[in-house]
Amino acid sequence: MVVYRNIQNTHRPTTTSLTLVIKVGTSSICDEVTHYPLLGNLSRIVETIIQLKKMGHRVVLVTSAAVGTGLRRLNMSEKPKKLASIQAIAAVGQGRLMSMYDDLFGQFNQPVAQILLTRNDLADRGQYLNAVNCLEELLDMGVVPIINENDSISVKEIKFGDNDTLSAISAGMVKADYLFLMTDVDCLYTDNPRSNPDARPVLVCDDIEELQKKITVSAPGSSLGTGGMVTKLVAADLATAAGVTTVIARGATPENIIPIIDSSSTDPKKLPLHTRFVAKPKPLMDRKWWILHGLHTAGTVYVEGEDIKNAIHDGQVDSSLFAHSICKVEGTFVEHQAVRLVLQNKNAQGIIDNITVAKGIVNYSSQEIMRIMLAKESTIIDSLGYKDADCIIHRDNMAIAV
Repeated sequence: MVVYRNIQNTHRPTTTSLTLVIKVGTSSICDEVTHYPLLGNLSRIVETIIQLKKMGHRVVLVTSAAVGTGLRRLNMSEKPKKLASIQAIAAVGQGRLMSMYDDLFGQFNQPVAQILLTRNDLADRGQYLNAVNCLEELLDMGVVPIINENDSISVKEIKFGDNDTLSAISAGMVKADYLFLMTDVDCLYTDNPRSNPDARPVLVCDDIEELQKKITVSAPGSSLGTGGMVTKLVAADLATAAGVTTVIARGATPENIIPIIDSSSTDPKKLPLHTRFVAKPKPLMDRKWWILHGLHTAGTVYVEGEDIKNAIHDGQVDSSLFAHSICKVEGTFVEHQAVRLVLQNKNAQGIIDNITVAKGIVNYSSQEIMRIMLAKESTIIDSLGYKDADCIIHRDNMAIAV
């Protein structure tokens, strides 16, 4: 991993049409104290998207601020704690937010479309593909899709958590070339630049796991938003795994997106300050991406032994080996739900080290897997008295954690 390097060769050519996903946070859309919309920022975002479309690019906008906009509309000073109240405020704000976008884009005769999602919408493979097809059709029609989480019906179990994660999943769905995470700073720093004058900008990163060991990112999001720099690193990890180059840049200057994607701007000194996360050279296939990031994780299955770890990574999971390597089951789930697969290792000192190695769709419920584990019979049918499938998780329904 190289934190600082010349970014001359990290650009993608812009001679052909690119697909861009731009995520704009609450702090870029409405004032944190008064909740009034920041119309100057919104106008610049819209004008930038119009310019990108004139250049032949396809653009998806992921927006926050339904709650912040709703607070202003209802003349409320603070976001309440009660979930139902937040959901109701979001319902009020979402309509107003889309109205503002429609008005601004309408000045340029640019049609927009509202897409509201929850993780539950993407958990079903058919619905996931419907969402992908809808987004593709909108982009082919020249429409700008505007995506937000459906906060009015979202609860903890089906929320994406924050719109940084939602934008990364959206970028994977449309097979974007770039994901732009617009925030209130120019780029990622090694520490908080507001409190540490020695904090240095991170220009390019090709190993997020290694980067996280060398920097400090503990700052939360705004009082209205749910994200922060930590969630942006998570989003960058998700998006780059899908082959999407991810950029952190300042939300107040969205016009900087244009020189950042322009391959002719090869001199780093001429480029606006930003952080670029390089896309993985071997991105996950669509179904594996859906399993990892579209499905709610209903529980955890623990396995032990290096042989099972090697088998999983080689894609050669034998049914009896897998079933009888299970040492623990957490959570209550039924067949066809997704679970996390964790390798449990015990070192020479007796300390147990848990490593998440995969995520997959189970063929048996948590109770059935526990019966298989405890029975210690030679086959699944001997353990249960019946057999619905030859294995706990088929390798085609398993995605290796990245």
